[in-house]
Amino acid sequence: MSSVADKLARKSNRRPPAKQVRLRLVYIDFWSTVKLSFLVAICLAIVNIVASFLVWTVLNSTGIFDLVNNLVQDVAGSGTDLTAFLSLGNVMGFAVVGSLINLVVTTVLGAVIAVLYNLSVRITGGLLVGFTNN
Repeated sequence: MSSVADKLARKSNRRPPAKQVRLRLVYIDFWSTVKLSFLVAICLAIVNIVASFLVWTVLNSTGIFDLVNNLVQDVAGSGTDLTAFLSLGNVMGFAVVGSLINLVVTTVLGAVIAVLYNLSVRITGGLLVGFTNN
């Protein structure tokens, strides 16, 4: 005779078969891709602006700009002033302009990738993605 514990031990050793699903990605919606790439570009722009501010703040508080300005004045002459060029307004303006350009480029790049993928699906058949239920 077998006990209940033996029966339970035998049952727990058996694993149910894992269900597998294979899906083929044959189309990417153009407008969804444009919206998603725009949102990603906005996030990258915010990160770029905040990182530029933080780097400028750290470099300014440690006195690196003054040391580099003295070095440039020793090499190039006293007519150059690097601190006027690397002011907070100039650095943040450059960061904002760079972020806006990055926003447009990233959005357009997302749209181009969606169009190229949708065109290449006709030749390749798309991506085959497999999922299992563990």
